[in-house]
Amino acid sequence: MGRQVSGEQVYVLPEGAQRVLGRDAMRVNIAIGYAVANIVKTTLGPKGMDKMLVSDLGDIVITNDGATILEEMNVDHPAAKLMVEIAKTQDKEVGDGTTTSVVIAGNLLKKAGEMLDNNIHPTTIVKGYELAGKKAEEMLNKLAEKVDINDVETLDKIALVAMGSKGIGTSEEKTKIAKLLVHAVKQVAENKDGKIVIDQDFIKLEKKAGGDVMGTELIEGVLVDKEVVHTGMPKTIKDAKIALLDAALEIEKTEIDAKIEITSPDQMETFLKQEEKMLREMVDKISASGANVVFCQKGIDDLAQHYLAKKGIAAVRRVKKSDMEKLSRATGAAVASSLEDLKKEDLGFAGLVEEKRVGGEAMTFVRQCKDPRSVTILVRGGTDHVVSEVERAIVDARGAVSSALIDGQFVVGGGSVEMELSKELNAYAVEIGGREQLAIQGFAEALESIPRTLAENAGMDAIDTIVTLKNKHKKEDGKHFGVDIWSGKVEELRSKGIYEPAKVKRQAMSSAVETARLILRIDDIISSRGKGGGMPPGMGGMPPGGMGGDME
Repeated sequence: MGRQVSGEQVYVLPEGAQRVLGRDAMRVNIAIGYAVANIVKTTLGPKGMDKMLVSDLGDIVITNDGATILEEMNVDHPAAKLMVEIAKTQDKEVGDGTTTSVVIAGNLLKKAGEMLDNNIHPTTIVKGYELAGKKAEEMLNKLAEKVDINDVETLDKIALVAMGSKGIGTSEEKTKIAKLLVHAVKQVAENKDGKIVIDQDFIKLEKKAGGDVMGTELIEGVLVDKEVVHTGMPKTIKDAKIALLDAALEIEKTEIDAKIEITSPDQMETFLKQEEKMLREMVDKISASGANVVFCQKGIDDLAQHYLAKKGIAAVRRVKKSDMEKLSRATGAAVASSLEDLKKEDLGFAGLVEEKRVGGEAMTFVRQCKDPRSVTILVRGGTDHVVSEVERAIVDARGAVSSALIDGQFVVGGGSVEMELSKELNAYAVEIGGREQLAIQGFAEALESIPRTLAENAGMDAIDTIVTLKNKHKKEDGKHFGVDIWSGKVEELRSKGIYEPAKVKRQAMSSAVETARLILRIDDIISSRGKGGGMPPGMGGMPPGGMGGDME
């Protein structure tokens, strides 16, 4: 890429590099960002549609989870990758609301494009968006209502709304899973210095195709995807005393190369008997502690398995470290790093340990723990695709319920909170005045994209819906009016229990503002992929046809 200096051509970038400057760069980025939002917007809400994603290898994913769609789509354009990052951040932080965050970000960019065409400087737009984002967060805190760990009814409704957009079965199945999940979150929640702390990793999800969605169950303990090692061991143990070992029940080889010379058969026999004796002593130590179930992180020698079976002790080997932690929290057992350390007080308790076949595979269930700080949800469904989508629904609901409890706040969903914020921001824009007010009004309109999209996806007339909502929200008692997907009307949604965590909305708005700021500040795209590299698709102009979506 060259430039004329005193009549000489000076090359700065390698041959084959391309560059898009100024407003052109902004328009390309805005078009790509809005196109990505258009891809996922049809998945929003309980009546949203699914996407089928096929990989290079022919693997199929059927989902309407925003983060999953964007991750599996394998986008190439840098601006599209920034939109994918929003969904990933939303997923990590709150576990739900990924589509919402991307749709708001896409509409912020679209509004910015319109303002750029009216010669409003990008810095002014960004400043207006930041002011609007800050004000929206203040308003959200005023609109939010309190929720605590004992308010199971509200938490059930939050879980149901989070799972609502996933096509995972009947309302009866969703209600059952929502109740299971709330119980699971309550079980692992801890109160530290007056604050609720929830480590979602301690709600283990184990999925197996087979049966139907109603077969999904909560295990008050841990499900280990391993079988009991020896056929002679008991498969069902009641009132189990559990030992957790981070040591191998086998004769370990020396660290250094060593050679043993045996000159007679007697010596060989003595050597083997010594090994047997050592293994028997190991098993005796376990037996002496009173344990009748052993979970071992490392290997168990065949002979040790035989001795354990003789003493009626069930054993599972090569258990993952993460499962050992979960077993420790569920049963109250301490992980012993050597057999010398194993004492009676280190043992954990479970009402029942049993090996069962699930979906054709043997698995070990540790149930009926006294006060498990770790639980497992066994996800069932007709096919692998169904099971995967049920799992994604549970992950979303787990994130939503956890966010609501940690934050202690929820808002009314169905687009009602977005409409109320939009109304307040339009009033705030007039107070601010200047060119920033146009950006604040643009932010307010971008928020309206949520109820509009919900209405479109439910087959309602989007314009009629928005007009009706605006009229309802002008009234004093109208702040809870939103889009009722099932009746196809604008209705009061608080009484219908359409609740969402305030944290999901807060994170969606802040991520959208930050991404819009990032994209709008770019006025030069330099692609230096060397010879034959060129730019990613869509870099030199508008997005490629496959991206879908126009600028309306």
